[in-house]
Amino acid sequence: MLVPLAVVAALLAAGCGSGAGARTADATLWVTHDRGAVVVHRDAVRSGVTAAQALEGVAKVKTRYSGEFIQAIDGVEGGGNRDWFYYVNGYAAGIASTDYLLHPGDVEWWDFRHWGAPGEAPLVAGAFPEPFLHGYGGKRRVAAVRFGPGMQDTARALARVVGASSLAPLSVAAPKAANVLEVLGGPARLAIRYRAGHGSAGDAVEVDAGGDVARALVRDPHRYARRYAVP
Repeated sequence: MLVPLAVVAALLAAGCGSGAGARTADATLWVTHDRGAVVVHRDAVRSGVTAAQALEGVAKVKTRYSGEFIQAIDGVEGGGNRDWFYYVNGYAAGIASTDYLLHPGDVEWWDFRHWGAPGEAPLVAGAFPEPFLHGYGGKRRVAAVRFGPGMQDTARALARVVGASSLAPLSVAAPKAANVLEVLGGPARLAIRYRAGHGSAGDAVEVDAGGDVARALVRDPHRYARRYAVP
């Protein structure tokens, strides 16, 4: 039986046949234990769904409080001094995973760990080069790179990685609302903090990349993925 061309076109527009209209897996989901030491899931997921829905698509999930609190992932259940914590692009999300809508490029990270050491951990460095590239909630801040003595070439390369709008020595103040990457000599380190000393998800941050860590990030921007900080 011949199928009218109009029907074929309608099917294609609806995403039927040949995979037309299929959603691209354009976000990332990690599930780890103990500050990233054990990797359980590392998957590409699609944006346009909530963080909870993305998680449920790759893992067995148990919830509480009408689904707003993730109690267990793949049978590993929170309780006592250990629990599940989740981050988006390096920020502790601050809202229920049922309320956060994933945007293209987002890195969603669930980590099962002790409440202490490093304590609250409102920011983690292991999503680098986030939050420079995609920010939080679909809103990206201007990125600025500042460098210490002898680190100009490394800083220039990392400025391209994070899509910086400005590159200058440490003595030049960065825009107040910018996310700032400071490329330093000296000890190898990678750390992140709120520029104001405190804040909430989406606020301006400062990332310090020092010595051999900074140079390693030029070769592989994801070299320290799923690490809270280095060392």
